[in-house]
Amino acid sequence: MATTDRQATTLALAHALSAAERGLAVIPLSRTKLPALRSPHRDDPAPSPCHGECGRPGHGVYDASSDPARIRELFAAAPWATGYGIACGLPPHHLIGIDLDVKTGTDSSAALRELALRHLFTIPPTVVVVTPSGGRHLWLSGPPDVVVPNSAGRLAPGIDIRGAGGYLVGPGSRTGQGVYAAAPGTAHLAPAPCPRSLLRLLLPPPRAHHPTPPATGGHGQGLVQFVLAAHQGQRNTRLFWAACRAYEDGIGPALVDALVEAARGTGLAEREARATIASAARLTGHRP
Repeated sequence: MATTDRQATTLALAHALSAAERGLAVIPLSRTKLPALRSPHRDDPAPSPCHGECGRPGHGVYDASSDPARIRELFAAAPWATGYGIACGLPPHHLIGIDLDVKTGTDSSAALRELALRHLFTIPPTVVVVTPSGGRHLWLSGPPDVVVPNSAGRLAPGIDIRGAGGYLVGPGSRTGQGVYAAAPGTAHLAPAPCPRSLLRLLLPPPRAHHPTPPATGGHGQGLVQFVLAAHQGQRNTRLFWAACRAYEDGIGPALVDALVEAARGTGLAEREARATIASAARLTGHRP
């Protein structure tokens, strides 16, 4: 490893430990902003959903910890890490990240100001992290009993939300595009409470009940309910498993629409849901 890489890893660990002192749970990231540790289940012929229950590292945001000893272990297992991610939605801050992206043809900052005027809220002084591309991450604190989902562009073009099951690249991280840094005058601040009017915009609409077509029988109903019960971070996995079982049992084609509607009820986009079901069909030897 080059000296500069070792220095970047040392700095990333130091910043991660500093964040942990503030109660933030962290994981090591590579220069691509992805978790530095690969899944221990990547070579399993039929991997089952695991959020770290196996005891091994490599489960992405589910590895996140604020324990210094654990953080050092994670970085020791990933000596190529040059940054760190901060898990959202966890106590004590229940962090919500407002990602104001910089994209051609969009002005995410103006879009947020327009939303604030329309819905009568003000973003209080809080931690602001400047990204290498010139974007900004606003850190807000959510209520402990509210789960804010991740979303991309749903609030407004160029505005992504990092909530439960997501993470923010921490200040001091070095990526292939550059370094993330706290905006002047904000590093010492605690994440400010999310304005209630904004919080309402971040929450998904109530789930609708989508009954299973009678032709699929009780087993099909059970598979749909299995998908509907998915939490953030397991929606695609549950949908893929249910679709595989449906095709193996000969009810796949009849259950597609019900599975898509169930997945939409958990927050997945229809296009993503249909792509997942098509992958299940191909894996089980059927034509989507």
